[in-house]
Order: sequence, then C-alpha cells, then structure tokens
Amino acid sequence: MTKPIELYYWPTPNGWKVTIFLEEAGIPYNVNYVNIGAGEQFEPDFLEISPNNRMPAIVDPDGPAGSPVSVFETGAILQYLGRKTGKFYPTDERARIKVDEWLMWQMSGVGPMLGQLHHFHHYAPEEIAYARDRYANEAHRLYGVLNKRLSVHEFVAGSEYSIADMAIISWTTLWERHLITLDEFPHFHRWREQMLARPAVVRGLQVGAEKRMKLQDSEEAKKVLFGQRAK
Repeated sequence: MTKPIELYYWPTPNGWKVTIFLEEAGIPYNVNYVNIGAGEQFEPDFLEISPNNRMPAIVDPDGPAGSPVSVFETGAILQYLGRKTGKFYPTDERARIKVDEWLMWQMSGVGPMLGQLHHFHHYAPEEIAYARDRYANEAHRLYGVLNKRLSVHEFVAGSEYSIADMAIISWTTLWERHLITLDEFPHFHRWREQMLARPAVVRGLQVGAEKRMKLQDSEEAKKVLFGQRAK
C-alpha cells in the first residue's frame, strides 16, 4: 500500500468504525471532513462516492487491479479493508461467518436502534413517550444480547479481535446515552474496558474530536440532519 486511503468522515459512531480499523492496521490515510451538520453530505462530489448521502466513505487509490475504488457503508468498508490487509477479518470461512454475523447485528440492530434512541430521547422537539420507551427497551435488549455473548467469549465473534468488535465499540462507547448501567452488564463492561485499553481504539475515537458538535446547541444542524433534505 503506497498511497494513503482517502477517508470521508465526521466524528460519529459510524465514522469511528473506520478510523479505529485504519489506526489498528497502521494504514496511512487522509481525513476529508464531511460536516454533516452543515449539509456537506449532499454535495455532488460526495454523492459520487456515497450516493446514500451518509458518511463515512473511502476512496482507495490502490484498489483491485491497482485501480482506484470507492466504498460506502461501514460494513462494506470494514470487510473491504479486512480483505485487503488480511487483518481483523479471518480467512477461515467458519470464523468469517461469525464475524459477519456480529457485524450485521451491529449494522441492522445496534446502529439503527441506538440511533433512534438518541433522536427521541435527546433531540426530538417534543417528548413522545411511546417512541422513547420503545427504543430504550430495544437498547436494553441489545446490550443484554451482547453481554450474554461476552460471558462466554473474549471478543464478540469468538477468541479473536475483529472488525465486529470495532463496529460495536464505536456505538457502545456512548453507553451512558443509552439509559443502561454498567452494573447490569458486567461482561460488556469487561469487554469495553479491554477495548478502550487498546491505543489504536483510543486514537480512532479521537480523530476530529474537536469538531464533534452538540446538536442540542444547533437548530440549523438539526434541520439538516433530521430533515435530510439536499440543499
């Protein structure tokens, strides 16, 4: 790998998944900040890379057969980088199935459900008790699933650290916003401490930390993010 990965990024749980991998794998990369509160995700140049107007996305100048390739969606990015580098994504099919299962669990459950909890508990303009309770209960269930898994495995996919752990820690590092307590989920707590003891995880979580905004303080950002309309 001779040229750095171009990372299109904003410091959010989804963005952290990729910065953690890049830091863990020691891959050189350039950060191109996509200010999602200002609507930069709707710019035509970014939409060429990420047509769903979501970050993160990457452009690898040394893609397959030496030609540049762009990748959007965090699961696809992590799988691509895992295959490319041979790191944190097993080649044994049975082991890879387990990693894929937990990566998809994060993408289909943890991200969407916790994201909705963030919205209805922290950002919604009026309190909707049903929605708040619905997503709080689902968050509690998901932490329970994770805690049970970690009661018998060191890492979420088994005995080896993988892209599944990276994807899940990126969202659960914000556990205090999810209306749970660590006492309820001791195995999650053990794993969380183990993950945050990894220097590359800490570095990944710190990329662009100074840019992370409090949406409660920006009505304009909320209009862009929650209206999801192009400029």
